[in-house]
Amino acid sequence: MAHQNTFRLVIASVGETRFDDEALSVTLPGAAGELTILPHHEPLVTTLRKGKIIVKDQSGSPKEFEVVDGVLECSGNRAVVLL
Repeated sequence: MAHQNTFRLVIASVGETRFDDEALSVTLPGAAGELTILPHHEPLVTTLRKGKIIVKDQSGSPKEFEVVDGVLECSGNRAVVLL
């Protein structure tokens, strides 16, 4: 169950789900620069550039994912990253 300080984060590519759980934050290499998504972020759609996605899971532990490009969509206390 989601808590007030978390949001649902899905990171997926064709045929593979890399992360699908509650998160405290996610930092991504956005097209216009690095950005961090926190719970209850305003709706947003942006492209991603090459870099690292850093997820802080519910325990606060960081998880890193390499990204070449992709799209981030954020709305309704949920963020979806398609790589």
